[in-house]
Amino acid sequence: QVHLVESGGGLVQPGGSLRLSCEASGFILDYYSIAWFRQAPGKEREGLSCLSTYTYGGSTLYSDSVKGRFTISRDNAKNTVYLQMNSLKPEDTAVYYCAADYLLQCRLHEVDYSAWGQGTQVTVSS
Repeated sequence: QVHLVESGGGLVQPGGSLRLSCEASGFILDYYSIAWFRQAPGKEREGLSCLSTYTYGGSTLYSDSVKGRFTISRDNAKNTVYLQMNSLKPEDTAVYYCAADYLLQCRLHEVDYSAWGQGTQVTVSS
């Protein structure tokens, strides 16, 4: 059974950094595409970044809103995917989710992912 657990959220000042973790169990990360999404109050869930399977070269994809500030990475030994978030802005405040599915090439559409974590809150405020 695919299971995802996010951690690493919290309160950070504008311009600060956080690293989110998504620990996976029940499957091997290399064979699944993993994505990070977020949802702010009153807004739709937004795809931020994703990581394709090893077979697809582990390519990454970023939304325009986070490109250059966020970095997705994977530690196969820990079966964990990370989202390093730098230069955080108040508009980055949201609940952040990781998602996984058996996709060769990752995409940033939530309908493509069947397994989701419970989410972790990120608040950017002074």
